[in-house]
Amino acid sequence: MPETGQIAPEETGSLALFSRRVVLADREVAGTVTIEDGIITAIEADSQHPGALDLGEDILIPGLVELHTDHLEPHYAPRPKVYWDPLSAVFAYDAQIAASGITTVFDSLRVGRDDDRFSVSNALLDLSEAIEAAKRTGLLRADHHTHLRCEIPSRGVVEEAESYLARFDVRLMSLMDHTPGQRQFRDEEKLRTYYRGKTGLSEADLDALFDSRRARAAEIGEPNKRGLVALAHKGGIALASHDDTIEDHVAESVADRVSIAEFPTTVEAARASHAAGIAVLMGAPNVVRGGSHSGNVSAVELAEAGVLDILSSDYVPISLIQGAFGLQDVPAMGGLPGAIQTVTLKPALATGMTDRGEIAVGKRGDLVRVALVGQKPVVREVWRLGRRVA
Repeated sequence: MPETGQIAPEETGSLALFSRRVVLADREVAGTVTIEDGIITAIEADSQHPGALDLGEDILIPGLVELHTDHLEPHYAPRPKVYWDPLSAVFAYDAQIAASGITTVFDSLRVGRDDDRFSVSNALLDLSEAIEAAKRTGLLRADHHTHLRCEIPSRGVVEEAESYLARFDVRLMSLMDHTPGQRQFRDEEKLRTYYRGKTGLSEADLDALFDSRRARAAEIGEPNKRGLVALAHKGGIALASHDDTIEDHVAESVADRVSIAEFPTTVEAARASHAAGIAVLMGAPNVVRGGSHSGNVSAVELAEAGVLDILSSDYVPISLIQGAFGLQDVPAMGGLPGAIQTVTLKPALATGMTDRGEIAVGKRGDLVRVALVGQKPVVREVWRLGRRVA
C-alpha cells in the first residue's frame, strides 16, 4: 500500500461536485469542486459546471479524520467470550466507519493490560494482521492507520510495543494509566462502580486488586513510561497523553513532547494543554449526550472556553459528525467551518498529515455529502480520493 501522500492510480477517481454550501477551512461558499486522479484541482466559487453532480441543498464537507476509535473491538468480540473472524470483523467495522463519513481512521489497538478481564488486547496481533490483509485486497473504504494505546503500569509493555513497532506501521501512540486513585479514576469510586458492573468481585477482592495495581504502578510505571516515550520519539510517532487531570500531568506532557491531550478530565488540565500548544481531544459522544458518561468535564464547556481542538468518536462512529455539527453554534468555535475543523483539519495536522483535512486545491479528494434532517446531519455519500466508498 502507498504511504501517506503517495496515491496508487487504481485507488483514485475524478469527478465534479456542485454544492450551495461547500465548507472550506475558514468559510462556506457555493461552487464547484473538481477532483482529478484523487486530488482536488479546482474550487470555483459561484460557478456550477454543467457536468457537475448537483448536491441540491446538501452540504459538502471534507472527509472526517478519526484518531481514537475503540469500535473495532466490538466487531471482533461482540459478546463476552465470543470472537468473530478477525478479517470479517475488519471489513464490517470499515463499512460502518465509512458510512459515518470517516475517510481516515486510526484503529485503536492496545498493548499492555489493566487487569480488565474482558480485555481483548490478546487479539492485538490477530486484528493487526487482519487489517494488513484487508489493506492488501484494496477493498477497504477508509484509509486505515494504527493508534497504539499503551497501558503504562503493565509488565512487559515496552517490550510488547517494541516488538509491535518492528512489524507494523504506527502513526500515533497514547500513554495510558488507569491506576486507581489518579487521572480518570482520581475518584476511586468511579472505578469500583465500573468493576462492580463488569465483574463479580467482592469489595474485599476489589481492595486487593486495587492495592496490587497501585504497587505495580509505583514499581514499574515511570521506567515503562520513559521506555515508551523513547520508542515513539525514535520512530517519529506522534504522542498522546490520556486523562490528564492536573497541571503537573500537562507539565509531564510538555517534557515528553506530547502533541495531543486525549480526554482531559478537568478544565484546569485542558486549559494548560491548550496554552502549551497541545491539541485537546474530547469525545464526540460527550457532545452528543450533553456531558461525560463518567462524570468528567463536559466537552461543550471546553468548546465554550475556546480550548477544544479535536473530537473523536471514541465508541460511537456516527457521533463524530453529529458532535461537530452540534458545536457550530458555540461562539468560540467559529461557526460550522470551525466546528468541522475539529474532525478534519486539526486531527490531520496533529498527526502530521498535511495532505488532507480540508477542501483545498492540492489536497486529497476525501469528501462527504451531508443532508440535514432537522438539525441532525445525515451522511448521504462519501468519496475517498475521488472514488465513492459509501
